[in-house]
Amino acid sequence: MSTPWRDEVARVAGLARIELKPDELDRLAGELEVIVQSVARVSEVATPDVPATSHPLPLTNVFRADEPEAPLDRDEVLAMAPAHGDGKFLVPQILGEDA
Repeated sequence: MSTPWRDEVARVAGLARIELKPDELDRLAGELEVIVQSVARVSEVATPDVPATSHPLPLTNVFRADEPEAPLDRDEVLAMAPAHGDGKFLVPQILGEDA
């Protein structure tokens, strides 16, 4: 027997070009029905005097102080590089001369 949830799952699967077997359609339709019922139950509890939340705990971003620091010494950094020349890092060429 076809249910509205099964028909909806089949329609969305068709739009996504996903082939589902009959037992998969039944299982997913049952899962979708549980999800919809859960959302309906939450909607019953959510009254206008209950503020909407995106997270159960208040979140704040923690940033370090933006304080200027001395830059790294170029010669010291280049000394640690596998290859360098003319004050720059040397890397293997990956593109031909035409590029």
